[in-house]
Amino acid sequence: MLRGLRNAFETIESDESAQVVLICSSVPKVFCAGADLKERKTMTPSEVQNFVNSLRSTFSFIEALRVPTVAVIEGVALGGGLEMALSCDLRICGEDAVLGLPETGLAIIPGAGGTQRLPRLVGKSRAKELIFTGRKIGGREAMPMGLANYTVPAGEAHSKALDIAREIIQKGPIAIRMAKKAINEGLEIDLPSALELEEECYEQILNTKDRLEGLKAFAEKRKPSYRGE
Repeated sequence: MLRGLRNAFETIESDESAQVVLICSSVPKVFCAGADLKERKTMTPSEVQNFVNSLRSTFSFIEALRVPTVAVIEGVALGGGLEMALSCDLRICGEDAVLGLPETGLAIIPGAGGTQRLPRLVGKSRAKELIFTGRKIGGREAMPMGLANYTVPAGEAHSKALDIAREIIQKGPIAIRMAKKAINEGLEIDLPSALELEEECYEQILNTKDRLEGLKAFAEKRKPSYRGE
């Protein structure tokens, strides 16, 4: 399943027509429940390490996708399931969502990005509490702490995610890619270097046909038609 997931994202990354990715589950009340602990029990330490490394690599690949990614969370998102959602740009939760990183209860730590991405979203102290206690939180609690962008009635997360995706695809695709790059990479460096990165990203937009189309559409009081050029 992990290999299939990675292959799917590699296909999306090479598809110039892709503009937004929604990650959702076809299983009712489960976004992703994390590792199969019965399988994990049969694995050697080396096999466990290789699997977790592969998981971490896949989630980093998701985070680095050129296009925006949205985790559509209905039901359970635990352990690696929540870590996958953390690697997305946005998270939309149903009210009945259950999110958590319970690894310390199994005498391990979140190993696929959880210890790094969670504090970047909710702050160091809140992340420590959630990881140290393994406490599960509901969808309603996720939004005020910054873990979810929106919390909606159960069963409506996919619809809300589609609404957001429709808003995004009306914007200039190159601008969206450059904005994502500037934000993601800029947060990992000092401010002066990040401002230089922003300048570099802006320069890549200056000579695009889309930028001229945006100005023309504004002057003509119509919706722009962007082509990613």
